[in-house]
Amino acid sequence: MSPGIDRERRSFVGRLGLGIAALRFGSIGAAMQQLGCAAAPPFTGRDLPALEGATGWLNSPPLTPAGLRGKVVLVQFWTYTCINWLRTMPYVRAWSEKYRDQGLVILGVHTPEFPFEHELGNVQRAVSAMRIEYPIAVDSDYAIWTAFDNAYWPAHYFVDAAGHIRGAQFGEGSYDKSERLIQKLLTDAHAAGVADDVVSPEGQGAELAAEWGSLESPENYVGYERTNGFASPGGIGPDARRRYTMPARLERNHWALGGEWTLQPGLARVEAPGGKLGYAFHARDLHLVMGPATPGQRVRFRVRLDGRPPGAAHGGDVDEQGNGDIVEPRLYQLIRQSGRIEDRPFEIEFLDGGAQAYSFTFG
Repeated sequence: MSPGIDRERRSFVGRLGLGIAALRFGSIGAAMQQLGCAAAPPFTGRDLPALEGATGWLNSPPLTPAGLRGKVVLVQFWTYTCINWLRTMPYVRAWSEKYRDQGLVILGVHTPEFPFEHELGNVQRAVSAMRIEYPIAVDSDYAIWTAFDNAYWPAHYFVDAAGHIRGAQFGEGSYDKSERLIQKLLTDAHAAGVADDVVSPEGQGAELAAEWGSLESPENYVGYERTNGFASPGGIGPDARRRYTMPARLERNHWALGGEWTLQPGLARVEAPGGKLGYAFHARDLHLVMGPATPGQRVRFRVRLDGRPPGAAHGGDVDEQGNGDIVEPRLYQLIRQSGRIEDRPFEIEFLDGGAQAYSFTFG
């Protein structure tokens, strides 16, 4: 992410306080599930900003505000590793299918957070894997993000048929309210056959809604610039390869390394086979954004929960014995529990060197 974009996001977080937790920074408890629709957002009534700053387009030729006039448009800012965005996708897909014949256009704007999300091939692969069929503006230079004065992933802006922004939703939730606004804008545009019910899709895999009532672990980055709770003895040795050791026990929401690692501002890279990363968490799901240091490299890993193979608690990217492979940079679901949620120690061991870890997210 560019420093300017990061500062803007941080400044907005400072003004809103803990309520922002439901967005990209993670969420603790149902009270912080979402911001909800802004009652009177400062951009309401503004025209749809220009889109020519896109660095590329997927699923569509380039679109313009003038060309979209007469359509109701839902502009969705996303980045493909964002767990909060992933959990909105069952609804966005359902809205696209339900209302496109009445004149709704979903316009995805992919604005990257991590360096590998700037790579067009990675975005194309994510669009295909996630079954996204609506137009995508690739916003790798943050031009559209800046034109909207946006600060969040995900963010949804609702544009009427005259090209005016009529509302916004930041973060997860408020799906019924968002769909009711879509219905109103379509009706105002004299669309025929607009349904008056609302969708209730069930997400699968990482798209399943979080277990908000038991979620006590917020997102945490593993690069030294934005991390919290690092607990390896001796602390962080920035930008230098060194050997780390795991403490005997980790407190909730603390993490540590074992083996040969290099910590950089935005990532941690394991330098030799046997490197470990441990985390004490309290959530149903645990995800880790990671990828190979060299494109095309395969890195084997195995995970442990309470020091044992995860069994039935394994995530979608590992088997019951905890075995998995990194083959591309993306979010990997490593743990999905059922039943009572409590503090658990998690550990991932990399059987090959060359993996890069970026951030933990939970659900």
